[in-house]
Amino acid sequence: MKKIFVSLLPLLITGGILFGQPAIKQTENNKQHNMKHLDWTRNANIYEVNVRQYTPEGTFEAFGKHLPRLKKMGVDILWLMPVFPVGEKNRKGSLGSYYAVKDYHAINPEFGTKDDFRKVVEEAHRLGMKVILDWVANHSAWDNVWVEQHPDYYEKDDKGNLISPFDWTDVISFDYNNPEMREAMTEALKYWVRDFNIDGYRCDVAGMVPTDFWDNARKELDEIKPVFMLAEDEDNVDLLREAFDMNYSWKLLHLMNDIAQGKKKANDIWDYYQWNDTVFAPDMYRMTFTTNHDENSWNGTVKERMGDRAGEAFAAFTFVAPGFPLIYSGQEAGLDKRLRFFDKDTIDWSNLDKADFYAKLIDLKHNNHALWNGVAGGKLIPLSKGVNDDVFAFYRQTDNNRIMVVMNLSKESQSFKLENNDLKGDYTDFKSGEPFHFNGKHRWHLKPWEYLIFVQP
Repeated sequence: MKKIFVSLLPLLITGGILFGQPAIKQTENNKQHNMKHLDWTRNANIYEVNVRQYTPEGTFEAFGKHLPRLKKMGVDILWLMPVFPVGEKNRKGSLGSYYAVKDYHAINPEFGTKDDFRKVVEEAHRLGMKVILDWVANHSAWDNVWVEQHPDYYEKDDKGNLISPFDWTDVISFDYNNPEMREAMTEALKYWVRDFNIDGYRCDVAGMVPTDFWDNARKELDEIKPVFMLAEDEDNVDLLREAFDMNYSWKLLHLMNDIAQGKKKANDIWDYYQWNDTVFAPDMYRMTFTTNHDENSWNGTVKERMGDRAGEAFAAFTFVAPGFPLIYSGQEAGLDKRLRFFDKDTIDWSNLDKADFYAKLIDLKHNNHALWNGVAGGKLIPLSKGVNDDVFAFYRQTDNNRIMVVMNLSKESQSFKLENNDLKGDYTDFKSGEPFHFNGKHRWHLKPWEYLIFVQP
């Protein structure tokens, strides 16, 4: 998506962040869930690839050289931002928005050829990674090939003029009342799965497209091969029943920002999870993140919004709390600039100072069942609720694995005492690798934004 995220889109998609007034009607019907997740998704993470800004060349071939590094870091799913030709009519900036698609069956010539793309998919698969494409089903560029071939695919006003959604003046809206348009969009989705063996899609503003379209498209895609589907949406629970494996947790991101800025406290996270557990079925995947392409470009870098120490603590949080963690291009290199959205702006890879940090978190998630996604993982059990408003402490447990976490989510030093005989035992300190014995009672003196993760066995 584009700059609408600055003001309007969070309200459209998340309905705000007042947990007492959620946008989703909280009923038991929300808990209906028919999705059967693929086994490989249970301990997986996702990595967003901004091909345009990834390398000076901005090509598939240049990006492909990073695949071994990403595999070594432990990346499971590569989400490639839109790879299709960008419209020229009413274009914004010198290169235009990735989300103004000119042809759903073609490759952006800036990035290379279809053969170049195929090689990236094949090499990623050889290394054991999956590839999903960013798909824009709600709107297209003004000069999309369908505009002349099938003008009836598009919405029009009462004067017969094409319509832009909101203030997105570089795109025009599709008409999902047209069954032929639906069929054409579904066939385009199937093309990349069938002919290039991709593994699924991240679907832009998925909640603005009729749910029944997605339900049918998912069925037809799964007939080709089982796919993984991510919806850019938070409040349309219907999308997660049959069409999508996962949606976004924007409310949690906004809350993390507020805590980092001193507007909220760690204790407010419990209210978030109470809301989350009321609305979503236990096996509905929620994507957790500290940034992505929109947040970075329009709302600020992690350092701007959270600061270095809080940013690291919340990055760790996205891996140990319930959720499906996302890493955005450049986070492993300490990305600290807002990448331009409509123009070339290459990521600086000169210092991969965060790569080991993310590699350790990914390994922690891969190898500890308590942290797995959905019902495969352990529930979030509070330890600090009502004890210290600035400390977020909890444990998660499965039959053979327990993770205990203590986080000071404030800019002041904190003291936290835990008394719990059920958690007695020997642990390993995740960060130091040193053994830690919990005898049922312990007091921690935590520096600002200090976090501790203890692993058992």
